[in-house]
Amino acid sequence: MSHCGCHSGWLGLHGGFGLGPHRGLGAVAPGGGSRGTKVQAIDVHAHYYPERFLKSLAEEGSPPNFQVDVSNPQAPAVMRGAVRQQLDASYWDLDRRVKRMDGQRVDTHALSLTLPMVHWTTPERGARLARIVNDAMIEAHTAYPERFYGCAALPLQEPALALQELNRVAGQKALRAVYLPTNVNGKELADPVYWPIYERCEALDWPVMLHPTTVIGAERLQQRYYLNNLLGNPFDTTVAAAHLIFGGVLDRFPRLNVVLPHAGGALPFLWGRMQHGQAIRPETKDLGRKPVREYLRRFHYDIISHAPELLGMLIQQVGADRVMLGSDYCFDMGYEQPRDVVMGLKLSRSDEAAILGGNAARLLRL
Repeated sequence: MSHCGCHSGWLGLHGGFGLGPHRGLGAVAPGGGSRGTKVQAIDVHAHYYPERFLKSLAEEGSPPNFQVDVSNPQAPAVMRGAVRQQLDASYWDLDRRVKRMDGQRVDTHALSLTLPMVHWTTPERGARLARIVNDAMIEAHTAYPERFYGCAALPLQEPALALQELNRVAGQKALRAVYLPTNVNGKELADPVYWPIYERCEALDWPVMLHPTTVIGAERLQQRYYLNNLLGNPFDTTVAAAHLIFGGVLDRFPRLNVVLPHAGGALPFLWGRMQHGQAIRPETKDLGRKPVREYLRRFHYDIISHAPELLGMLIQQVGADRVMLGSDYCFDMGYEQPRDVVMGLKLSRSDEAAILGGNAARLLRL
């Protein structure tokens, strides 16, 4: 299948799902998304659907709660339960994506898969899907080396295969992190079966970035008001963080960096309740070697709170060096102008620069 934008792709769209015209290394100037500014902007919460991934879902099957609909080739869509969402072309067309990034004054995307990820199917197919996604991210970086880096997808339903895929891509400069669901088909991330993955990430100095897929309470939350996203996503992030704390993962892997989406969910506001339980409840007593509050700075957080007051509180609690630009690109629950969110806080120039791009550059080694 061609990746040149001058040919019609799988859906017959202009440019298909391909990368568009390859412009070669260096054709896009560093900082291309914000040439008129001095501070680099790196978006660590930017989703990407490679063409071959969507093609596999449409032709070979997808989860029951995530159906790919290509009946209208000009407007492909996904069905998430009862919610139908038309896919923006910049999910896969990187030429369009770069233009939109320029309009947002964002220089770089850390590309990540989103629903349904690759852990819902058989281990063998999950491994194939992970290779499809990771190879597409490598191609995106090759086409636009200053604009795109990838967060690797792993087939966590079989940890041995996940570790094999992690080792396969470990030497690729295009990939700088791993991207994990907040739970794996109901199994929590503190389960010891995942410890070899954390050990390898720690050795590589790769951060672990989390994102919800199947959320806690979905049987109630998905019924009305889009609560599975509005509440379920941040709640599931909080549950995952609690398991990493109480399950000893952060103690066992002291150099492991973990990035929480959606401004950390409820963790920044419920740590006191968790810490009280840690002191008096037998279920949590002596779990986590330190008080819960001391683990807050073991995480990094994106800015997606949709409330400047709460984002300001988060920065006060964990420090500006632990917060990074994120947009949830290109969902309607994200930010169209994430840079403005940070600049609107009226922080010091150094803190603003750190959140816009400095922290992500350090964490991803850009």
